[in-house]
Amino acid sequence: MQTEARVGVVVDGGQRDGCARKFMHEQQQSLQRQAQIGGVSQLLAGGIAGAVSKTCTAPLARLTILFQVQGMHSNVATLRKASIWREASRIINEEGVCAFWKGNLVTIAHRLPYSSVSFYSYEHYKNLLQSVSGLQSSSENVGAHIFVRLVGGFLAGVTAASATYPLDLVRTRLAAQTNVIYYRGIWHALSTISKEEGVFGLYKGLGATILSVGPNLAISFSVYETLRSQWQLQRPHDSNLLVSLASGCLSGIASSTAIFPLDLVRRRMQLEGAGGQARVYTTGLFGTFSRIIRTEGWRGLYRGILPEYCKVVPSVGIVFMTYETIKSQLSHDLEDS
Repeated sequence: MQTEARVGVVVDGGQRDGCARKFMHEQQQSLQRQAQIGGVSQLLAGGIAGAVSKTCTAPLARLTILFQVQGMHSNVATLRKASIWREASRIINEEGVCAFWKGNLVTIAHRLPYSSVSFYSYEHYKNLLQSVSGLQSSSENVGAHIFVRLVGGFLAGVTAASATYPLDLVRTRLAAQTNVIYYRGIWHALSTISKEEGVFGLYKGLGATILSVGPNLAISFSVYETLRSQWQLQRPHDSNLLVSLASGCLSGIASSTAIFPLDLVRRRMQLEGAGGQARVYTTGLFGTFSRIIRTEGWRGLYRGILPEYCKVVPSVGIVFMTYETIKSQLSHDLEDS
């Protein structure tokens, strides 16, 4: 009798252990599936959001680039006459309305992987940083939250910019072309730059890009998530679309204001030697800064900031709004499949 009781205990215990192991295995599979779903939805949502946003704001993006590079080969009198409406009228009269989207195909080709990598890597770096002792999420630890978002955004910007830089350089050169067409498309530009300037010519201005994109995404992601979380905490019944759009717009203004001078220098370095033109800046990043200040004044570092604001407010707002919407929808669809 005692032996039977002991056997029963062993059998029951074995069944319980088997059920526990089965439950743990199912839990691990569920977590792995959720992680895979999250990764796929982040990549797809980030890419689509970036492409939609850039297409909507392409005219303002081209105006910004044209203003940023005006000081390279223009005299002071020409610079004083420059205005958004005059430049927009010139594009319509000389190149046609479709010219506002010049280079947009390469913009989308660049933005799809760039946005995918930036959103995916941001979530990855953020989760990695949150696993570090002392940086775990808690409602009281506001400083840790901001630190994680800033560092995660910076690392995401460096990763995305480095991975997709040649397409960014080609996009700038195509958009900067006016009447004289030197590059006939993406592949022609890539091959021409490689032949005339070497493979490293495709990475001209990468240092300035990393210095601008890293802090840009750091500020953008941290401001966006901080504003969004505080807004939802204070007004939980507001539309998620409205919250994402408004928070994204404000984060775009903050990041652009802080980073614009570096972005301007980056554009000009990307255009060094383009189309066989003489080099203007030959002393590196800091030499380019000092030359712009010396020849154009401090205002020269913010040349094109107005069209940049007009572009970035809807652009960043649309990116975050589209990203949150598509990621949520994709997550539901993948979970149901």
